[in-house]
Amino acid sequence: MADTPLVRCAWCGADPLYQAYHDTEWGVPLHDDRALFELLTLEGAQAGLSWITVLKKREGYREAFAGFDPAVVARFTDADQARLMANPGIVRNRLKISSTIDNARAFLAIQAEFGSFDAWLWRFVDGQPIINSPATLAGVPARTALSDTLSKALKQRGFRFVGSTICYAFMQAAGLVNDHTTDCFRHTEVAALSSRPQ
Repeated sequence: MADTPLVRCAWCGADPLYQAYHDTEWGVPLHDDRALFELLTLEGAQAGLSWITVLKKREGYREAFAGFDPAVVARFTDADQARLMANPGIVRNRLKISSTIDNARAFLAIQAEFGSFDAWLWRFVDGQPIINSPATLAGVPARTALSDTLSKALKQRGFRFVGSTICYAFMQAAGLVNDHTTDCFRHTEVAALSSRPQ
């Protein structure tokens, strides 16, 4: 008897890289500052592109941006920006590259004020993920009032490429929101992770 195929959120399609990201990362509550900086950077890099395009360049980004260590990225110079503009392993967009450096500096300022970016970020959901139950992709919003609030707060602190749609995608990816559709095998698995004490 053949195994019943796993039902996944429709957006991840059949690409093995996309499926692995969906199955192991997307929606899992994330509390590591460096990983949060990585996700925020990649979501900003995605603007105008598909997520799979950015996902395929993820290792290139990790190499180009010092493993997403914000303390190192914050010290990048004009020469570093020129080097990055010549790097085919990332999205070579001058504004996106410069914003990553500016965002690293803003990220460090939040860490200095709150002890960690994680501590600041998770206050927006009172420390617990929002568990939604969309039946289909049509029930998943592109932005919410909460992502509007997060976007405004990040912009006030000097971040760029953090519009509300980018922020909502970031919240989904980092597990502040569980938007796996209810037919997806990860919906209940991620919800169970979300209910554990932090």
